[in-house]
Amino acid sequence: MKNGFFYCNMAKTLAAKGSKKLLNAWAFYDWANSVYTLTIASSIFPIFYSALFTSEDELVSAFGFEMKPTVLIEIITAFTFLVVAVSSPILSGIADYVGNKKNFMKFFCYLGSIGCVGLYWFDLNHIHTSLLFYFMGLLGYWGSLVFYNSYLPDIAFEEQQDRISAKGFSMGYIGSVLLLLFNLAMVMKPEWFGFDIGTTQEDLNLAKFEAMKISFITVGIWWALFSQYTFAVLPKGISNGHKVTKDVLLNGFKELQAVWKQLKQDLRLKRYLQAFFVFSMAVQTIMLIAVYFGEKEIAWADDGEKTTGLIISILVIQLVAILGAVLTSRASDKFGNIRTLIVVNAIWMCLCFYAYFMETPTQFYIAAGFVGLVMGGVQALARSTYSKFLPETEDTASYFSFYDVAEKIGIVIGMILFAIVDENYNMRYAILFLFLFFLIGIILLFRVPRNVKAPE
Repeated sequence: MKNGFFYCNMAKTLAAKGSKKLLNAWAFYDWANSVYTLTIASSIFPIFYSALFTSEDELVSAFGFEMKPTVLIEIITAFTFLVVAVSSPILSGIADYVGNKKNFMKFFCYLGSIGCVGLYWFDLNHIHTSLLFYFMGLLGYWGSLVFYNSYLPDIAFEEQQDRISAKGFSMGYIGSVLLLLFNLAMVMKPEWFGFDIGTTQEDLNLAKFEAMKISFITVGIWWALFSQYTFAVLPKGISNGHKVTKDVLLNGFKELQAVWKQLKQDLRLKRYLQAFFVFSMAVQTIMLIAVYFGEKEIAWADDGEKTTGLIISILVIQLVAILGAVLTSRASDKFGNIRTLIVVNAIWMCLCFYAYFMETPTQFYIAAGFVGLVMGGVQALARSTYSKFLPETEDTASYFSFYDVAEKIGIVIGMILFAIVDENYNMRYAILFLFLFFLIGIILLFRVPRNVKAPE
């Protein structure tokens, strides 16, 4: 980057840092990929997966073990994040060395898209192949975010980062809601889309089941298609003509080590990362298991009300999250990022306590509204706060790799702890357990120094 402009191999100016076109193109990737988190991670796939089992007590066999279906998904999810945590330093090191992080972002985008399409064939009789597609979708989503997030300080000036980060999440919520509404219409009214609903309830259920599977394909296509605008505008990176050798494979870990040494001199960034590691662990775990919790622990009248209620709850979360992201951004402008994050974490802490006692659909809808209010806000603000705390550097990929590794390791720990409590007790005790992480996160946020200049 030179004088606020990106340069490609031919030293041709691509876009000015802070320009509206560049900022919007970066944020538009949230529009493209957020359909994965809403349809696959948060709503239709959890409902589809639960419908594969005939009773709440049924166990699933995989990898030589029998376990609760929710525990299997929790373990696979934790394993995927472990892979991301281990591989992202290697990949970001290569990307930084050759100056082409956009190609890595593309690779994970298309990997995730293929994984989503492959979920159409998810079947308990081929559980390992089915879980591979689930793994690909999850790996693709989070792997692409490693490189997507690292673009933020490159494309936006510090005073723009809170707003554009929030805008990205808001665009993601809007886009994902639009596709979910379409998918919801397919599931609830399959006859409108040419599905054969037959004459019996069983025929109708099969049609709805097929509509859920088709929805996975629509997610893969949407993700790959709409990401093209982002890829067309974002620069490749700062090209230097280097080629990858075997020695480069360890560059990412060397860079993480260099970042770790830098953190020892930067008290504000170090303490913020400690707090982020703890509260992000809880936030991401809740977001990944929320629908499974609602499906198992809420007293729905029947399966029809359960399906409709869970999807409506997710829509409520997404719509309120748009408002939450904007309000959190404005609150950070007025009160500061750290104070705002403390308040948001306090709300999350109260929600964990509330979730332990909720039983009715109405209580679940209320919780969904408050989750939406703080979900978008905490993600957008956590990302932009880290970006603002970075020292002056062009090596943003390494710093965001460190950020992503901390987040992913936190998720691995959170999901494993949740799975252990879920397997031995139930999901209510598991979600109450997360209360402690938000409390610790708040304590750590209070320790982050204010207005400390990062070392250069």
